Amino acid sequence: MSETPPCPKCGSGFVYEDGPLLICPECAHEWAAAAESTPAADESETIRDANVLVLVAGDTVTVIKDLKIKGSSQSVKVGTKVKNIRLVPGGDHNIDCRIDGVGQMSLKSEFVRKA
Repeated sequence: MSETPPCPKCGSGFVYEDGPLLICPECAHEWAAAAESTPAADESETIRDANVLVLVAGDTVTVIKDLKIKGSSQSVKVGTKVKNIRLVPGGDHNIDCRIDGVGQMSLKSEFVRKA
């Protein structure tokens, strides 16, 4: 019996083969059996915005949704520009930044777009 690699997205060991593809039943991730984990590891380190553009440290981004600030009555409004972002791979909030009038914050990349 050949051993299948764990899922590169969720790490599940319940991966099965379906023709040329490997499929994870837990997260429904599909990938080519010939592809090794190198592209998947490179893909997971890349942080993308809401428009699927690659973000780089130092970029300027615009908030695309009103974001409530936890523990405060303030919120970050749509259209707020955030300059000089810092990327933090791994974790849920992958952008660290300083917003004028609010202060130091962590944002999710899915709520910003490159300006």
